[in-house]
Amino acid sequence: MAARAIWKGEIKLGTTKVPVKLYSAVQDRTVRFHVLDDRQKHRVKQHMIDPDSGDEVPTEEIQKGYEIEPGKYVILTKEDLEKLQPPPSRDIEIVEFVPQAKISQQWYERPYYLGPDGDEKDYFALAEALQNKESEGIAHWVMRNKYYSGALRAIDDYLYLFTLRDANEVILADQLTKPAGAAPTQKELAMAKQLVEMLQGEFKATEYKDEYSERVMEFIEKKAKGHAPRLKAVKTKRKTAALDSVLAKSIASLRKEKRAA
Repeated sequence: MAARAIWKGEIKLGTTKVPVKLYSAVQDRTVRFHVLDDRQKHRVKQHMIDPDSGDEVPTEEIQKGYEIEPGKYVILTKEDLEKLQPPPSRDIEIVEFVPQAKISQQWYERPYYLGPDGDEKDYFALAEALQNKESEGIAHWVMRNKYYSGALRAIDDYLYLFTLRDANEVILADQLTKPAGAAPTQKELAMAKQLVEMLQGEFKATEYKDEYSERVMEFIEKKAKGHAPRLKAVKTKRKTAALDSVLAKSIASLRKEKRAA
């Protein structure tokens, strides 16, 4: 099935605008369950309940509040929230270009494809320029009443737009506690390097799957057919031994597999 655009906009670079369509680059495949009554197997609904009286609170009486101290809230009405929304816009404004390696991975949140919307000449010219310069553009835009920051990048002659996380959400490496204990020996470093070299290969996306979801769906399909499937136990990892011993065993195992192949 052909991909469907979820939004339209224009990449704005100074006075130049490039019309684009935005497509999701990922799809949620989480296994989702309905909540059922145990006897009748009817779907049940969730309701807002007053914890003191046990009575249901009607939707029109529900308000949103932000707790500023225990038991004290600032109430925000629907009108308040609507006034706080950014003004609607179709511009994806590029404010600067930076080298691709400048942005570390934890800043990226969700990827989107950007396809041409009409004139393709400017679109592919921009993609080629970004790819040749190995740069990405820092972008700001408003979509569905929400303000976004992101990175515009060219990959394989097409444009991608990644939403970036807020600075308050990102934990930088220098905020972590430094590892304690002795530094690895030269022997351990050499063995680790050898192990990395032996495991070098190409990334094959089809080999990496959500094994839990597959186990759940396989179980559901068998149970739906009237079977009583047996689940295989998930193996737990044992405690690791000394680093050089672990590396040596890994290297020996890889050598054995390569000889067998």
